Amino acid sequence: MKLEIVAPLGKIYEGEVKEITLPGEDGEFGVLEGHAPLVSTLKAGVVDIKKDSGEELVAINWGYVEVTPEKINMIVDEAVPLSDSEGSDIAAAVEKAKKLMADFAESDQALAYTEGKIESVARKLI
Repeated sequence: MKLEIVAPLGKIYEGEVKEITLPGEDGEFGVLEGHAPLVSTLKAGVVDIKKDSGEELVAINWGYVEVTPEKINMIVDEAVPLSDSEGSDIAAAVEKAKKLMADFAESDQALAYTEGKIESVARKLI
């Protein structure tokens, strides 16, 4: 299924995915190919993208998602790709993602959960 993530400054991600987990307003939810159509708001959190070649994560502050059986369209206010970073860029991407989350997290618990997820990704990349 095709995924497209767009922010005001351009496309953040475009490609084929097997599965995606999104930070919905009412909690995290997963989407697989053939999912029933839906539109939802997204809150600050981490988008977990699973592909045949591995996993990618993108931190977002808020946005909207439209799901169809064949495609997922996301419009977000701001996003920080975490998995594309290399070497010293990883630390910078992690710090930028943490700041993005701190500015928009609804609670300390949500912020701690999201920061934990971001740090877990960073450890895998280093």
